[in-house]
Amino acid sequence: MAVLPSSIHVHLLLPMYKDEPISFNKPKLQHRAILNKLDLAHKVVDKIPQPKAYAWNQLIQTHLSNNHPHNALSVYHGMMLRGIRPDHHTLPRVLTASRLCSNLAFGKQVHAHAFKFGFSSDLYVITALIELYGRLHAVETAKWVLDNAPTSNSVARTILAKLYLVDNKPHLAIEIFNQMLRLTADIDPLALVTAAGTCSLLKSLQQARKVHQIARECGLEFHLLVSNSLMKMYIDCDSLEEARSLFDAMPSRDLISWTEMIQGHVKNGGYNEALKLFRLMTKARIKPDSLTVTSILPACARVPAHKQGKELHAYLFRNGIDMNLTVQNAFMDMYVKSGFIELASNVFTSMVERDLISWTIMISGYSLHGQGAQGLGLFLEMEQDSSLEIDEFTYAAILHACVTACRVDVGMSYFDRIKAPTVTHCVLMVALLARAGLFNDARTFIKEHQIENRVEVLRALLDGCRIHQQVTMGKRIVEQLCELEPLNAENYVLLSNWYAENAKWDMVDKLKTTIKDMGLKPKRAYSWIEFRNKVHVFGTGDVSHPRSEMIHWKLQHLMKKMEEEEGGDRSSSIFSFHDVDEERECILIGHCEMLAVSFGLISTRERATVRVTKNLRVCGSCHDFTKAISKIVEREIIIKDPNCFHHFKNGHCSCGDLW
Repeated sequence: MAVLPSSIHVHLLLPMYKDEPISFNKPKLQHRAILNKLDLAHKVVDKIPQPKAYAWNQLIQTHLSNNHPHNALSVYHGMMLRGIRPDHHTLPRVLTASRLCSNLAFGKQVHAHAFKFGFSSDLYVITALIELYGRLHAVETAKWVLDNAPTSNSVARTILAKLYLVDNKPHLAIEIFNQMLRLTADIDPLALVTAAGTCSLLKSLQQARKVHQIARECGLEFHLLVSNSLMKMYIDCDSLEEARSLFDAMPSRDLISWTEMIQGHVKNGGYNEALKLFRLMTKARIKPDSLTVTSILPACARVPAHKQGKELHAYLFRNGIDMNLTVQNAFMDMYVKSGFIELASNVFTSMVERDLISWTIMISGYSLHGQGAQGLGLFLEMEQDSSLEIDEFTYAAILHACVTACRVDVGMSYFDRIKAPTVTHCVLMVALLARAGLFNDARTFIKEHQIENRVEVLRALLDGCRIHQQVTMGKRIVEQLCELEPLNAENYVLLSNWYAENAKWDMVDKLKTTIKDMGLKPKRAYSWIEFRNKVHVFGTGDVSHPRSEMIHWKLQHLMKKMEEEEGGDRSSSIFSFHDVDEERECILIGHCEMLAVSFGLISTRERATVRVTKNLRVCGSCHDFTKAISKIVEREIIIKDPNCFHHFKNGHCSCGDLW
């Protein structure tokens, strides 16, 4: 029988597994088989009397491919002991292994070998050395290698530019790119991608347009990798319009293209356009991944977009798309923010695995929906998992739950456990004490933590004054706010409403003049509701809606019925510390949230939940009126304002009238 040459033995054996990385997730038998092949390959090489460098190179590459760089270095060490001369393929691989092992000393020895064996001018060796020194020593050392190399190319310069990016020196990275242009070096896709990433960090739209022009001149504008990078570059430079123009012009798009564009629209608040793009993507038969899903979900995390969120959830189930932990957390967050705390709870309950983010979202969600006690119970359950290390965000969530549940004792005990309380934690403690009416304790706490002049702290105190009708103290706080934020119109509106409530009309007029003279524009109140895929927006005293007459008739009818049931005794809520000027001067049934609620009642089927969003705080009168309406019509009404979700049902509100 003829015996094959030893080098052919290795050539036949290594290709069976050299491109198949070892995975510890594979069955053990398969993993053992691959290791046996490696062992056999080593034995074959060891038996070759005078093996060529090719056989050793194959072994080194195999260990690199299987993420065993230490073994690759051992092979090279054995190669040197046997006196085998490396070739120009050997040293770049060994330098890569040195870098992956973070073994700079070994890498320096290989650098010396490059001079010894005459490979110091080899471009592959030079680029490997640049990356070795740039990653393990300093970018300036890598630059020294490039500057002193007898030859270089665009690949070497691109690697140096990438190292500058890693070192957070984008201005030096873009200088490398400009240097390449001056030297008329070949600009390849990777060079353009690196330049685009540099512009993203610099936030330089001017430089971004220059890079785009170069890509166009090189005929690489629509190279998919380049196009995606340019698109992200424009988004990062806050030029969504140019990013979208490039996206629309692309002859072909992949999942990354669609995901980047969706993220860009979501980042800029273009939620509807992001949802439209997602639908177009699925129509193009491009299957979303977890990143795409988590990118689009913030567009659904709004009360009017809850249907799209549910449809997306169903789409993932129908198409068998992986629902990893990140996606489940994103869906839970979406349901919380769009007003479906029950669905968020269902997702949480069904999760096989939970991380700290999962627990934090759910605790925060319960608090946001006025169910602080459930948030506290969930935190106790979470503490049983010793693998979870509570961070500042989870502590903020649990303190918020204490505020909602008005549990001062529990809140104080949790606050004392925080090693380094942030301003957010302190504000929540002030809010808890003020909501409980413990104003002396709140003032002591503020003084101890030296947060007297923090605006958010004063607003937390003011909320307590609003609840407990501490009018005098509230006025002092509003005056402080005016001093701290002289250009915030909301503060003057608060003060104006206080004067109006106390019939000091000369001061009201004076403040109106002050606001006008300073060029300040108080926020106008708006409420909106989604019906049949259309969002209906209402302003204060709005009569522009096509069904306006029916909307007002319904409110008058409900008002009359409420007065009959209460025997005509209706106490009016004060507007002393309300942040909307126009609502004080408008009759109750003209308030925007009431108009939206009425539209929901006359438009939806009987017993259906009415969901409304308001851009400013719900006023006290509307809050009381909505409680009464929920009892009269026997429906749940949910109003979301900047502070929380108000769930009105059977004459009660989830906030416990502490909002």
